[in-house]
Amino acid sequence: MRAVDIITRKRDGQVLSREEIGFLIEGCVKGNIPDYQISAWLMAVFFKGMTAEETAFLTDSMLHSGEIVDLSDIPGKTVDKHSTGGVGDKISIPLAPIAAACGVFVPMMSGRGLGHTGGTLDKLDSITGYRTRLPQEDFNRIIKECGYAMTGQTEKVAPADKILYALRDVTGTVESIPLITASIMSKKAAEGTGALVFDVKCGNGAFMKTPADAEKLASMLVNTGKALGKKCSALITAMDNPLGKMTGNFLEIEESMDILEGKGPADTTELTLELAARMNMLAGKASSPEEGRKAAEEAVSSGRAMEIFLKNVALQGGDGKKLLADRGRRRSQYKTEIRAENSGTISAINAYEVGKAGIVLGIGRTRADEEVCPDAGIIFHAKQGTEVKKGDIIMEAYGKNSSCLAEAAAMLEKTIVYGGDGGESSGHTSAGNIILKEITDGK
Repeated sequence: MRAVDIITRKRDGQVLSREEIGFLIEGCVKGNIPDYQISAWLMAVFFKGMTAEETAFLTDSMLHSGEIVDLSDIPGKTVDKHSTGGVGDKISIPLAPIAAACGVFVPMMSGRGLGHTGGTLDKLDSITGYRTRLPQEDFNRIIKECGYAMTGQTEKVAPADKILYALRDVTGTVESIPLITASIMSKKAAEGTGALVFDVKCGNGAFMKTPADAEKLASMLVNTGKALGKKCSALITAMDNPLGKMTGNFLEIEESMDILEGKGPADTTELTLELAARMNMLAGKASSPEEGRKAAEEAVSSGRAMEIFLKNVALQGGDGKKLLADRGRRRSQYKTEIRAENSGTISAINAYEVGKAGIVLGIGRTRADEEVCPDAGIIFHAKQGTEVKKGDIIMEAYGKNSSCLAEAAAMLEKTIVYGGDGGESSGHTSAGNIILKEITDGK
């Protein structure tokens, strides 16, 4: 078997076998096949695509390129959630304790932010003392003690994905639905979880810009999961406007706590509860979305979800007392305000451009080795559909230093679109229309 023959077959639009795909992935990880040939194959996949079966073969090969987490000692069904990334997307942080309060075991492996999207681990790192690198034994122990644990991907989990992603990033092949699917599913399946809920973002602040592309990705994720023996469900959700009223690392921890206390913004609360409802269903804790949501709402109103969150903070080394004391007070000393240039109704706040401004402020990074500022962030005083008068504060922006503020403020001013009744934007960030569609078993 030769790599060049496999590249040629895919270039010509032919369907590859499990053995051919496995040969490429094994050669990629072992270094037997050079980067230029893997890159050529990635480009062929980008243009010719892959069938659902090929995508499953690729996912399986990447999954078995490294270690698979052993969760066999967890005394119940495990369900994780994956988001394709957005601005202000802190949903995993309140979602995990809510699901855990409903009796679901949640083994959550998360990532760091890169580019305009935020990362769950960066947010958690802003909690003083919180450990986001857990050995396997600690990961399992914490899940058993409080129902969930949150950690980063180890170097030994799906190493093929690291190689392929680095090559995709520099060869213009990132936006391939089969390659995105295999990347996501290989890492998530390697966690050892039994079921997965996907939050597939759609809009200017997401990788999938159109509903059609988001639906293709959601269907392929669900079908690939099914082929791997996982129960899966996907929600396609809006990402044209930033989620919630806060973006930033510690700021998003604060908003997560608001959600856990039942006083979070309408859009983030709605999405969190709907995802929790699906996790409850996949774990066998509910027979319908309505029943699953009712259980999630009760977990919040009873205070159990917040208790579990604080227990997890303590178990992962975080300082819960300091967290509670810092809440509402911890802000960067470098601050500026963005005020309304006109009177009228805000029809949109461009999520992608907000994310780019967040990089300047220090919320995010453009290179994997860059540090982020835990106290940088943006607080929104007005969102899509809000009526404002000229001079009203729309945003407070907190930066990593004084020199970044002017540039970030100029960028943020351009994110605001003024219009009539908010109908000019394709965004859907008010409660009730944050969720665009549900995909189950690819349907």
